[in-house]
Amino acid sequence: MVREPSSAVILITGVMASGKSTVAQVLAERLPRSVHLRGDAFRRMIVSGREEFTPAPSAEAAAQLRLRHRASAVVADLYAQAGWTVVVQDIVLGEHLDDYLDTVATRPLYLVVLAPRAEVVAVREDGRHKSGYGGPWTVEGLDEAMRRDTPRRGLWLDTSDQTPDQTVDQILAGLDAARIGRS
Repeated sequence: MVREPSSAVILITGVMASGKSTVAQVLAERLPRSVHLRGDAFRRMIVSGREEFTPAPSAEAAAQLRLRHRASAVVADLYAQAGWTVVVQDIVLGEHLDDYLDTVATRPLYLVVLAPRAEVVAVREDGRHKSGYGGPWTVEGLDEAMRRDTPRRGLWLDTSDQTPDQTVDQILAGLDAARIGRS
């Protein structure tokens, strides 16, 4: 049995509507001293001049995404240095994943990629109060890009047929597989 982490960072990533927010919250609630850090909060902090990240992003949109990722990594490190387990939830995929993991100084560092089937994500998206897809993003396109371009690091979970509690059980049981880098 893997011991629950302390003074650690756990990155939960996946496509939009994969369950990141819900799973991160349930996981954080199960840990004795935890922070749920929502990466999208850093995107929303930009009041004027924000450029949305698209499948063919502008240089400015890519720079803003890198800034958002660096900001969340630094904040995660600050909380972890103060003795908290930080559950970071954000879309960190493709070429951006290794950069993010390299930016986080805290060890242990864990990576969990939620990878439910695209048709399950589409149903979840239809049931949400917010809409992440539309315009240049499609469920199928983002899912395909994630599976094709994201390095196979950490713990990848097909959560298609799981409840959030079942997913968190699997994360806690699989922390050794989720561990990234040096101890």
